[in-house]
Amino acid sequence: MFGLGFGELVIILMIVLILFGAGRLPEIGEGFGRGIRNFRKQMKTPDEIDITPKKEDAKADGPGNPQA
Repeated sequence: MFGLGFGELVIILMIVLILFGAGRLPEIGEGFGRGIRNFRKQMKTPDEIDITPKKEDAKADGPGNPQA
């Protein structure tokens, strides 16, 4: 896992515990999990965002079609 061993993970968790306190750890974990879940969800459905112009829009904006 990213070249981190058990000792490094324990040190990182201790630093996080000191910085944020035991009360905030569940909130941080929940937010981190929600972010990963949303990222995976968006990676599965990339076809929802379509940035190509539609043909109707191109006809309306073309030359010879003055806009009011």
